[in-house]
Amino acid sequence: MQFFLKQLNADAQENAAASEAVEVPTATTNAPVAEVEAEAPTAIVEAEAPTAIVEAPIVVETAHDDFDWSIDKRNVSSYAETERMKYDKVYDDTFVQIADGEIVRGAVVALTKTDVVINIGFKSDGLISLNEFRDVPTLKIGDEVEVMVVEKEDRGGNLHLSRKSARIFRAWERIVEVHKTGEVITGTVTSKTKGGLIVDVFGMETFLPGSQIDVKPVTDYDQFVGKTMEFKVVKINETIKNAVVSHKALIESDIEAQRAEIMSKLEKGQVLEGVVKNITDFGAFMDLGGLDGLLYITDISWGRISHPSEVVKMDQKLQVVVLDFDDDKKRISLGLKQLTPHPWDVLPEGLAEGSVVKGKVVNIEDYGAFLEIQPGVEGLVHVSEITWANTPINAKEFFKLGDEYEAKVVTLDKDARKMSLSIKQMSQDPWSTIETKFPENSKHKGLVKNITPYGVFVELEPGIGGMIHISDLSWLKRFNHPTDYTKVGEYIDIIILSIDKENRKLQLGHKQLEEDPWNALEDTFAVGTVHEGTVTRKDDKGALVQLQYGLEGFTPNRHLNKEDGSTVKADETTQFVVIEFDRNEKRIVLSHARIWEAAVAEVKETAKKEAKAESDSTKKAVKNIQAKVEKATLGDLGALAEIKAKLQEGEGDKQ
Repeated sequence: MQFFLKQLNADAQENAAASEAVEVPTATTNAPVAEVEAEAPTAIVEAEAPTAIVEAPIVVETAHDDFDWSIDKRNVSSYAETERMKYDKVYDDTFVQIADGEIVRGAVVALTKTDVVINIGFKSDGLISLNEFRDVPTLKIGDEVEVMVVEKEDRGGNLHLSRKSARIFRAWERIVEVHKTGEVITGTVTSKTKGGLIVDVFGMETFLPGSQIDVKPVTDYDQFVGKTMEFKVVKINETIKNAVVSHKALIESDIEAQRAEIMSKLEKGQVLEGVVKNITDFGAFMDLGGLDGLLYITDISWGRISHPSEVVKMDQKLQVVVLDFDDDKKRISLGLKQLTPHPWDVLPEGLAEGSVVKGKVVNIEDYGAFLEIQPGVEGLVHVSEITWANTPINAKEFFKLGDEYEAKVVTLDKDARKMSLSIKQMSQDPWSTIETKFPENSKHKGLVKNITPYGVFVELEPGIGGMIHISDLSWLKRFNHPTDYTKVGEYIDIIILSIDKENRKLQLGHKQLEEDPWNALEDTFAVGTVHEGTVTRKDDKGALVQLQYGLEGFTPNRHLNKEDGSTVKADETTQFVVIEFDRNEKRIVLSHARIWEAAVAEVKETAKKEAKAESDSTKKAVKNIQAKVEKATLGDLGALAEIKAKLQEGEGDKQ
C-alpha cells in the first residue's frame, strides 16, 4: 500500500516538473485554471500549437502567475474524476473483498509462540491464537486453513479471524445435513456432564444423554470418556446451534434387524437359548440374540416360587420354549418348566387315598392351606380337616408359610390334578370316647382359644372344646362382652353342662361351679330393705349401683333425685331402697328418692295424728262441761266461747 502511494506521488511530481520545463508564455494561453488542472498532462502539446499563440490575448503578469494550482500542500497533484475512478479500481482490485462472518481460506505466513499469522489477501494479515490449532500439531508456514472473518477491523484496527468459529460453522452445516439424511457419524466423547456426555462431532460439541448411550441402563459414565464411537443425530436446535446425538439408536436399529430375522423364523414350541438380562417380581426378561422374551414367574417352575431369583440368575444361559408370540407387538412368551414333564403325570405309584404324605405350606387361604407334596403337586387341607374340634378355626392363624405337616390323603383325582388332605385324621377321633373322658357335670380346666360377643370358646385338649355362654360366666355380674371377664390364652375352670356327640359340641359353664347366690340373697335384699351402694355407671335410662356381696342393682333416673332437688352422681355412695327383686331374671331395682320421700310422708302423717288426738281430747272436755252446768252464767259463757275457739282452731289445723 505504501509503495503504491509513493509511486503515485512520484508520477505526479514528474508531471509537474515537465510542465515547468516547457517555456510557454503565459500571455499565449486563455484557458481557465480549472482546465489546466483537469488536463495538465496535455497542456504541453496544446501550448505548442500555433493557433494558441495567435488567439491568446495579452495578459499582464503578476507575482503568483508561476504557481501550479494542480499541486496540493502534500506535493500531490489532483486528478480528473475519470482518472480517479480508474486508479480507485486498480486499488480495489488489489485486495480481496470480504464481509464479517464470511468463511475464507488463508495461508499461514508466520508462526509465533502464541499466534498464527494468516494471509487471506486482505489489506492486512490476521492473527489467530495457537490454541485453535491444537488438533494440527504439524502446522507449518505455507499451509492453507479455513477461517471465519469475525471483524474486518476491530477496535485496534486489526483483522479479527477465527479458525474455531469456521470449524463450528462447517460442523453445524454438516450436522444439519446428517440429521436430515440419518447418516451415521463418528465422534469422540470428551467429558462427562450432568445427565450424560459431551461428544466432539466434526469439531463441535454435542450432547449425548445418559439414556441414549446404550439399550441397557448405564450408571458409570466415566468409562466412555475418551472413546470414539458411532452416533446418530437425533435432535437439533437451530436457534441455539445445539445438537443431541444417540448411540442407542444405532444399537436399536441393529437389534430391530435381528428381531425381524428372528421373528420371521419363530414358531410355537420352538426351543431357543437365551440369556437372563433382567429379573423382576413378575418374571425374567431374556435376550434371545437381539430379541427379548419374557419368562413369566408361573412358567419358571412347576412348583410355587415367590420370586424368579429363586430359580434363575442374572446372565444365566437357559434353554426355553416359545409359548406364544405377537408379530405386531414384538412380544414373545417363554417357558422353562414346559421342558420337563408335568409332576402330576409322573406321580409315585404308591401315592393313593389313605397314604400319609409330608408337605410344606405354600399358600394359605381363609378356607384352608395348600401343602406342596413335591414341586408342582399340591393338596388342600380344608379348615374342617385341621382338628377334630367343632370350634371355628382360622387357617391364617393356624398355618405359617414354610411349615411342614404330615397329612393323610383323603381324595386324589389325577385327571383333575386335585388332592385333599387331612391333618386331624393322623390321630384318633377323641369324640369317639367323649362320654368316658369328659362326662357331664365333670369339672376341668381349659384354655381360652377364642372369644365372641356371645361367648368364650375353650379347648380342653386338642380336638375337644366347647363354648361358655356369656350368661354362664357369673351369677352376680352382667358383662357387656366376655373380654370383661377373661382373655384369649388364659386358663379357666369349667363344668361340662351337656354333650352333643353327633354335632361334636360341648356346652360348658363357669358360674355353675358355685351355688346360685340369688337363692340365699332373696331375704337379704327383700323389697323395702335399705342398703348402701355406689353408682358405677350412668346413662340415659338410669344408673348401675354396686351393692354388697358383689351384686349390682339398677336405679331408674327418676329414682336418683335427692331431697334438695339434685341427683345422685357417678361414683357417689348413698342409701338405696330395694323396690324390686327378681331371682329368676337376676335383677334388683333400687331407689334413692323413695327413702327421703317416705320420711317426709311419715312426718306429715305423725303431725296429722297428733292434731286429731288433740281435737278429740278438746271435744271430750266440752261435753263434760256441758253435762255439769245446768245454767249458763256470764262466766260460763266466756269459758264456752274459749273452748269453741280452740275447737275451731283444731279443725282448721286438721284441714
